[in-house]
Amino acid sequence: MRIGAQLFTVRDSTRTLDGFALTLRRVADMGYKAVQVSGSCAFEAEWLRGELQKNGLTCAVTHTPAPRLMNEAAKVAEEHKVFGCRYCGLGWNAFNLSEGDTPERFIENYLPVADELLKGGVKFMYHNHDQEFQKVGGRRIIEILAEAFSPEQMGFIADTFWIQAAGGDPADWIRRLSGRVPCIHLKDFSYGRKFAVIGEGNMNFDAIFAAAEDSGTEYMLVEQDDCYGEDPFDCLERSFKYLRSRGFE
Repeated sequence: MRIGAQLFTVRDSTRTLDGFALTLRRVADMGYKAVQVSGSCAFEAEWLRGELQKNGLTCAVTHTPAPRLMNEAAKVAEEHKVFGCRYCGLGWNAFNLSEGDTPERFIENYLPVADELLKGGVKFMYHNHDQEFQKVGGRRIIEILAEAFSPEQMGFIADTFWIQAAGGDPADWIRRLSGRVPCIHLKDFSYGRKFAVIGEGNMNFDAIFAAAEDSGTEYMLVEQDDCYGEDPFDCLERSFKYLRSRGFE
């Protein structure tokens, strides 16, 4: 398994192309070899390919805006192939059940997206928060989605923090989704339901690492949604050093 940086952590530094380019360089200088592109400014696929190559980086997965997935899935797949990324992720779906945002509506909307991406050689990936652990008709939304989409159509970016926040066991859910979690988000969880630098909170990473290894995970992507006033680059670097101390690269 390889470790990578989820660039949403440093999203405020990727609002312009110049800032995005500098961010990639700084992340590479820390020692990261892979990134997830998320929360950045717009960019051309050829530009990203060049910046990744310049810094010795691989793009493991993206978070791609829902409107682009819904309306331009074939083009999105083409772009991902340009910068060498096999996984295309949706970062958020609210599942406001009272407003009609149901699992059935999601399935109707995104099955065609998943199929179109797959035709282009790119796999659709769903990133969970805590709302997917609501129960509908006695079943969790995440279970409904896993059944509606085949493993070829959709994988899951299992997010350790949000699984824990929902009352789940991250290692257990990674195992339940075995074979469908090529990319996971590593987030630490500290007292007060706060995000933390990896290794500085209370998450059971021994169990998570073992589950990820057994479940076919390729990339463990470090993410910290909120750094609470600390420099997010410093947080990413401390997480990287912890993971290196555990034998990951």
